[in-house]
Amino acid sequence: MSETARPARTPVLTRTDPRLGEFRVRPVDPEADAPLLHGWLVHPKSRFWLMSDVTVDDVARGYREMAVSEHEHAYVGEWRGRPCFLVERYAPAHSELAEHYTVLPGDAGMHFLVAPTDTPVHGFTRAVITTVMELMFSDPTTERVVVEPDARNHAVHVLNAAMGFQVVATVDLKDKQAYLSTCTREQFRSALAAEETHTAGDSR
Repeated sequence: MSETARPARTPVLTRTDPRLGEFRVRPVDPEADAPLLHGWLVHPKSRFWLMSDVTVDDVARGYREMAVSEHEHAYVGEWRGRPCFLVERYAPAHSELAEHYTVLPGDAGMHFLVAPTDTPVHGFTRAVITTVMELMFSDPTTERVVVEPDARNHAVHVLNAAMGFQVVATVDLKDKQAYLSTCTREQFRSALAAEETHTAGDSR
């Protein structure tokens, strides 16, 4: 291993949520994580990822390719020592999105997936996407996060709005109609501040 290589399971971000405690984010290990991620991706609750027919080998191959790509990176998020969400970061200029909007310096694309569960925890998904956004903006070169969720995915639209995202346009991608949405670093910080103020008011 070279001096600059990072062991696959070394956290790249640790965040303490005020309600749920510590979240850790590490790079995906394509071989070790593929069976787990496959189970998440083919689950009916993950239908908007459009990967219900993939195999474990497909998943491992896809994340191996991402691991050596200059334009894509994948991470697993953990809570209480257990994997619970997936994050993909990509360069919009090298994606299908470049055909649909003007990519600006500092733009970073993002996908995230919370592991399906039969025992949901109140506030968990909000804590996850906050952690994801902290991961995205932990790169000082990132000034704006760009997402393209399926137009039918109403639950994620609510989460995105809570993080400060604004819908720019409805675009027809190759496999879905999507809400192209963006969130600047300033919009994210303002959304967090508003949430903290609201939470403080509720606790009085």
